[in-house]
Amino acid sequence: MTKNIDSISLSSIGSLSSYIKVVFSFPVINKNREKYLSNLLYYNRDLNSAKTLILSNLRFVVHISKNYLGYGLLQSDLIQEGNIGLMKAVNKFNPEIGVRLISFAVHWIKSEIHEYVLKNWRIVKIATTKSQRKLFFNLRKNKKRFGWFNEDEIKIVAKELGVTYRDVKEMEKRMSAKDLTFNFSSLKNTKNTNSKFLTSHLKDNNSNFASIFEKDQFHKHNIIKLYRALYSLDNRSKYIIISRWLYRNKKKTLQNLADYYGISAERIRQIEKIAIKKMRFKMKN
Repeated sequence: MTKNIDSISLSSIGSLSSYIKVVFSFPVINKNREKYLSNLLYYNRDLNSAKTLILSNLRFVVHISKNYLGYGLLQSDLIQEGNIGLMKAVNKFNPEIGVRLISFAVHWIKSEIHEYVLKNWRIVKIATTKSQRKLFFNLRKNKKRFGWFNEDEIKIVAKELGVTYRDVKEMEKRMSAKDLTFNFSSLKNTKNTNSKFLTSHLKDNNSNFASIFEKDQFHKHNIIKLYRALYSLDNRSKYIIISRWLYRNKKKTLQNLADYYGISAERIRQIEKIAIKKMRFKMKN
């Protein structure tokens, strides 16, 4: 029990078989010893007790990880995720609840492995809700029994798992789908000439993003220059330009503005002409 827990990491040992051999070299402690160490950890936060409890239960993580080998993931990765669950369980274990540590830890070990499988089984996460997670890890067992489901078998599975008929149909469809590559060149040596690649569906020959972006930026730039030029005018000239050109609905006439300022419509036209000339000069410089 004096071995350092860091010395048995998969990376340091170098192979899964060597790691498993080391893990199984740690004896399983009896109930009384476990109770004693758990009390030390729970009440005194004794880290050496935590280390002993973890090391003596690592073999169970190896056993549990074997149940998830059918998902195409490395057992070494599954074990490492399970070990994280074991450590969380040891940290939270209350020796007063009256059960063995491993009975309490199974939930935490499986939870970490489940999360890892869901994140890595496909590029896109296949299950997010509670019902979907339950289905993901149970449909494989039922498929071995039924194969591809018919309508009656879907109803049976839905009833057994406590989910809806629709949930079973949706998850079965998700699990039967496969990821497609975006890059044909990565599979250029493949013998399957009927493979479908998504890159052929992504190209839009009618779109020129660079040109659209350039026009948009140029338009914004001109708008900014226009308003800077507008607000360089005196208040009367500015009001005349806004009233004549920038009101969307109720644009004012020359006579409206002439009545407002008490001058002739011709004078309003002259002020407007001079203001526009000033704005053009301002926008060019």
